[in-house]
Amino acid sequence: MSVRDAGVRPVTGPEGRSALARLREAPEQLVALDIDGTILGHDQSLSANVTDAVGALREAGAHVVLSTGRSIQAVLPVAEELGITDAWAVCSNGAVTVRLAEGGFTIDDVVTFDPAPTLRLLREHLPEGIFAVEDLGRGFLLSAPFPDGELTGELRVVGFEELCATPASRVTLRAPGLGSDDFHELVDRSGLHGVSYAVGWTAWLDIAPEGVSKASALERVRVRLGVPSTATLAAGDGRNDIEMLSWAQVGVAMGGADADTRAAADFDAAPVSEDGLVPVLTALV
Repeated sequence: MSVRDAGVRPVTGPEGRSALARLREAPEQLVALDIDGTILGHDQSLSANVTDAVGALREAGAHVVLSTGRSIQAVLPVAEELGITDAWAVCSNGAVTVRLAEGGFTIDDVVTFDPAPTLRLLREHLPEGIFAVEDLGRGFLLSAPFPDGELTGELRVVGFEELCATPASRVTLRAPGLGSDDFHELVDRSGLHGVSYAVGWTAWLDIAPEGVSKASALERVRVRLGVPSTATLAAGDGRNDIEMLSWAQVGVAMGGADADTRAAADFDAAPVSEDGLVPVLTALV
């Protein structure tokens, strides 16, 4: 019986410790970490214990890959605070893969799509929604201003037709007052197809090119690094982590993750507020 057949269990329990011990024995590992709700608290705080655990794991030779829905410019300060340089990062839910270096980055891969059909369809079904199209490496083009602090980089409000004409690695729909269930209902009602999407736990809907996810980008990185698929671990807390948790040999859902996310994982960790990532990482050193 596989780990997933048996359901999700505490990563600090006997079976979790055994799985991490097997992973530790691999010559090298790829450890994919979500940022918000996994590394960073929901208040954007970063625990010194998490920083130390990430640093120790990297010093031991593991490939730590930040894997997030954030844009490049929102990943860079987190990587800097963690002391991560000369490493891979998966951004924009897998649509953008970069190589981090001291003081900057190099874009390795970008997957884009024509956002016009999706933008027009969603505006028809949610006229009050506001949209952002990622302007790669710079910021976002917006249909209207977003709340302060929610997006980073250069933010420029443009006409709807300009949004539609811009090849996109990611489209974000913001709708204050809607929850995750409302967004799932919107996707079903609108008949959205030909793209990948992820519903956030706040009032967000992220849309990416079809077939693109954190898992698809991580598989490409894994092959580039030559790490066996049996030497991979992923940790996350959101629905945009589901494919990644299923992809990894060992998938860890953070405390507070919803039922669908937990079902994709092998083990449960404690919440980010309790440094739930720390025992996972230290067990690999």
